[in-house]
Amino acid sequence: MKLPNSRLLQRVRDGFSQVVFGPPMLAFLPALTLGAFWFGGETALLVAALGLPLMFAVLGSLMRDKAPAPGRDALTGMILADGFQARVKSIYHRTEDSGLKSALMVLEIDDHDDLIAAHGQDAGDIVMQRIGERITATLRHRDTVARLGRNRFAICLAPVMQLDLELCIQLAGRLQVAVEEPVAVDGTSLFVSCSIGICQRHRAPKGAANGWIECAVAALDEAISVGPSSIRAFSNDTHVHLNRTDNLLEDAAMALENGMIQAWFQPQISTDTGRVSGFEALARWCHPVKGMIPPSSFLPALEQAGLLQKLSQQMVQQALTAIKAWDAAGLNVPSVGVNFATDELRDPALVNRIRWELDRFGLRPERLTIEVLETVMTDQPDEVVARNIKALGELGCHIDLDDFGTGHASIASVRRFRVSRIKIDRSFVTKSDHDPEQQKLIAAILTMAERLELQTLAEGVETVGEHALLAQLGCDHVQGFGIGRPMPFDQTLDWVVTHEAKLQDAPLIGRQRH
Repeated sequence: MKLPNSRLLQRVRDGFSQVVFGPPMLAFLPALTLGAFWFGGETALLVAALGLPLMFAVLGSLMRDKAPAPGRDALTGMILADGFQARVKSIYHRTEDSGLKSALMVLEIDDHDDLIAAHGQDAGDIVMQRIGERITATLRHRDTVARLGRNRFAICLAPVMQLDLELCIQLAGRLQVAVEEPVAVDGTSLFVSCSIGICQRHRAPKGAANGWIECAVAALDEAISVGPSSIRAFSNDTHVHLNRTDNLLEDAAMALENGMIQAWFQPQISTDTGRVSGFEALARWCHPVKGMIPPSSFLPALEQAGLLQKLSQQMVQQALTAIKAWDAAGLNVPSVGVNFATDELRDPALVNRIRWELDRFGLRPERLTIEVLETVMTDQPDEVVARNIKALGELGCHIDLDDFGTGHASIASVRRFRVSRIKIDRSFVTKSDHDPEQQKLIAAILTMAERLELQTLAEGVETVGEHALLAQLGCDHVQGFGIGRPMPFDQTLDWVVTHEAKLQDAPLIGRQRH
């Protein structure tokens, strides 16, 4: 391939600079100084010994590019977005027709905002710093790693001759293992997970290095939509994510109007009996072209459009419809939880609307669980919010205090709002079967709940070990990917039947109360 004159001259210049002002020239310095002594004596030797290194240093600095060093992140010391894009552009062109292979990875820490809310910004900074160190230690020194945002890192692998998808996934797995090791902060072990998107160089669009980065980000978006600690590689099917329009607000509003945003149901089971004790209704949007749109994308759009109240109404209706269908199928599902945000709880007509819906479906109030974030009770709720929560409890609906441990709800507020169950946040549950400090925190929460005669449910249970530990400590209910992932309603029927069948010969897990 014929190179343009400018690029050819640049390569010649770079090669000349590396030879004349690089390490190879050091081999000739002894000969040059010896020749100076031979022809000019001691004075010439002194001049050569002092002058030649100085001359090479000055000329070498003049021959090098004048571009400033890329900016660095103050916390991790990594290069930032501008510097990373420049490195990616360089590697993109180096691998264009050379036969060399590379890949981009974009890594995002899951639930970063929850981490900050629960433990503070200082703890979040320590976690990010440690994660940056672990990522760097996992990679080769020739690989490029950058911090692109508060909880996002990007990696560009140095070009090599052999780099297939399997090797990329193995490296991503090693990065996850390194990142997800506990981080010690003020005597407490904090656990995080990360999602990773991968794009190999040969799958990047032609002609633009920025397109390569966009492909890796699209793969990350797909991983995030699947769930925490996921890995996805860019493919032709992922390409549709690059064409996302800027009018997500309009799309989300239309999806809500057309019934495209549906309630998916995640099972909750009793640790005493192992039987299904309820489901949580979660909003999911399956776009016909773009696939699953994560709630973190469409919920803020609906909030901006003032449509959260309408979403809440649809979730309640779909939850009650599901209960009637389970009853008709002869399945025992005691209740379904629906999440209510602060804005929704400010609706003066909320209680009357819930009462009317229950009457319309012919269901008792205790079949519907109202899930309220702990922060709602922490932030001194206004009079309407307080009245609605209390009235829903008096109506007979169960009140779940969600994400318990991430806010600072007082015992007085728990009693005032007739809370019937607290949901222990997943940050306390993750890897609790291996961490004594996590176990102490859970035990303290369970002891408090027992003294207040409150039911307990642990969120984010992903392993058999976590499930067994929570049962032994006295937690009443569990929920998480280790129990069952959120699923469309039509899948819940088979799931419940299959789960109940497994219980016929299964022994009960022992437990101890505090």
